[in-house]
Amino acid sequence: MLTTTRGIGPTGGHAVGEEVHAFTGVGRVGFLDTMVVEVWEPPRRCRVRKTGRVVRGAAEFTVQALPGGRSAVIYRAEVLVPGGRVGAAAWPLVRAGFAAGFGRSLKSLARIAEREHDDAGPPRGR
Repeated sequence: MLTTTRGIGPTGGHAVGEEVHAFTGVGRVGFLDTMVVEVWEPPRRCRVRKTGRVVRGAAEFTVQALPGGRSAVIYRAEVLVPGGRVGAAAWPLVRAGFAAGFGRSLKSLARIAEREHDDAGPPRGR
């Protein structure tokens, strides 16, 4: 599964109140995860309210500085599982696949961030 995102609004989803649309799937088979930005505090924190038909709830990324110029990204989600009792019963099976896909996405994001950091060169003195 692949996820593509796009921001909706004047800043491309980089402001409180703007929307972000994330499509997860392959080709046309998948689902749209719509979100509204509730907190935008770059580069430390972003919280969204998930408003889609499939995924509802909230999600938040926080970034914590670590020694040696490194960072830790923490992701928290409060997701309402769709489908009532059937959805709740199926969630343990779906969760493993979701976690694996999300883990791959985070590793990809880490590689992009590291590459951009390396391309920027050493920090400049003040």
